[in-house]
Amino acid sequence: MNRSFSSNVWVLSVVLMFANCSAPVVVFVGSIVGGLLAPNTQLATLPIALFIVGVATSTIPSAMLMKRIGRKKVFLGAGGMGVLAAVLAGQSVHAQLFWCYCAAVFFLGLTNAVVQQYRFAAMESMPADKMTQAASRVLLGGVVAAFMGPELALLFKDSAGNEYAGSFYVLAVILCVAWLVLLIGYREVPIESSSTEGEARPLRSIFRQPVLWVAISAAGIAFAVMSLIMTATPISMHVVNGHSLADTKWVIQSHIAAMFLPSLFTAWLVQRVGVAGIMMLGLLALLATVVIGYWDQHLMHYWVSLVLLGIGWNFLFIGGTVLLPQSYTDSERFKVQATNDMLVFSAQAVVSVMSGWLLFSVGWQMLLLLCLPLMLIQCLVVAYWKFRVETV
Repeated sequence: MNRSFSSNVWVLSVVLMFANCSAPVVVFVGSIVGGLLAPNTQLATLPIALFIVGVATSTIPSAMLMKRIGRKKVFLGAGGMGVLAAVLAGQSVHAQLFWCYCAAVFFLGLTNAVVQQYRFAAMESMPADKMTQAASRVLLGGVVAAFMGPELALLFKDSAGNEYAGSFYVLAVILCVAWLVLLIGYREVPIESSSTEGEARPLRSIFRQPVLWVAISAAGIAFAVMSLIMTATPISMHVVNGHSLADTKWVIQSHIAAMFLPSLFTAWLVQRVGVAGIMMLGLLALLATVVIGYWDQHLMHYWVSLVLLGIGWNFLFIGGTVLLPQSYTDSERFKVQATNDMLVFSAQAVVSVMSGWLLFSVGWQMLLLLCLPLMLIQCLVVAYWKFRVETV
């Protein structure tokens, strides 16, 4: 059945090119606009944090709604909400209303939680042996979003009278395009009756599986480390160290491209080194991020460390995504997927809230060092899982 829906993978990849622009736009201009509007400089990264809080808040309700009415209706509803939220953000910047701007970005985060479900929809559209390739192909759409979002945000930032208001108006147009492609191209994958007849286990039983903990911790730590560093980067570069806005944009674009471009070969790497191997490669890339970023704060140090940060995120996140289906049956998929994303994006939200405060309180170098314990935890979780698998 799934083979007839294989076109969904490419449709969702194209949709992601546009729908995922909200994240790089918020990352690129969110903290800068926050710094311009916030009553306190330590609140500058609050909009980005609220974006991620919105993602975490929406994961379970959106997944449960998909189970009830189907993925396509929820995808389209969230897409429409994203357009309205982007318009509200533009109006808030125009009127210089910080808290209204924060609310708009929060609603953009709510819709982005649904965008994160595209990878599961793509995997369900393919046979089991093609799921890794499906997830990787969809994530490739993020490469275009990495460049298109910030470029258009910078190009149109002065087009609406107030600086950066136009960035969010053009985002609304981009999200409209995503909505139309989704409406025309995506085909709902029906849930076969045999998929829902089995009795679903309670979450406490599902969580006894070490493979689930590895999957969740891989994605959660990937997002936590990535968000802690990425959220602080625009302020550290542009505000603290005086790098130009163009250089800051280039570093953020390169980072987001590095998050998704490895998807061209991640599936091949997983076949060669295994899921545990791809996770360890991801952790090595994150370690190199910390070392190079700690070394100095010249432009190329930022650029190399942020590119490595993106690669490390990709390897860990793909590894976790590939492992997750091994922990649930078809009747449990929405429940486990929602719980996974809620935990992952909650971790991301916590570190994002802390990022601005840590940057101004302890500095860029100490912020980097705080990532090391998280990476050590993932090493230990993978080692425990492999030990359990080899001794069973």
